[in-house]
Amino acid sequence: MARQPRFTTDQFLDAAVRKAAAAGPAAVTMSAVAAEVGAPSGSIYHRFAGRTELLAETWLRTVEAFQEGYLVLLAGADRDAAQSARAAARHVVAWSRAEPARATVLLHGADAFDRARWSGPQGARADAGNRRVHAALAELAAALGLRGPEAADRIALALIDLPLALVRRHLRSGSALPAHAEDLAEQGATALLNC
Repeated sequence: MARQPRFTTDQFLDAAVRKAAAAGPAAVTMSAVAAEVGAPSGSIYHRFAGRTELLAETWLRTVEAFQEGYLVLLAGADRDAAQSARAAARHVVAWSRAEPARATVLLHGADAFDRARWSGPQGARADAGNRRVHAALAELAAALGLRGPEAADRIALALIDLPLALVRRHLRSGSALPAHAEDLAEQGATALLNC
């Protein structure tokens, strides 16, 4: 019977998130993450071929966790587009409040996690997630009656850029998101999208 590994992939990725949130992606090294978990340095190499793979998987797991809930809300556009838009704007803030370390990772951006050196499959995963989000935003824009060249910019500003700006200001300063943050994100989306 095979022995269960003492340290899991998720433990290493959780540690990488903590390191990146506390000191930036540069702090995510193989030895630092192993030490954070309390594992021997060699054990991390059983999960990740090297630092680039560790960085990629840290980013991908984090962004996919965010996108999962976000896409569910955007998919509600076929029922009530305005409600979906408001809920999506709120989700950016609510998820960041619930997951401040993960949100901080996302605020750094994929390039800070060595995006240019990711493997083909890792790049494909990132691109597929981005395509799903952009397609869902385009469907929501159409459901809201937004047309023309500014539609994509308007919906991205309302449901990504403004909520992230609110989150960024607080997380980067080390302060907690205020209780009214979700309301502000929703109000901004409502005003920009006329919903």
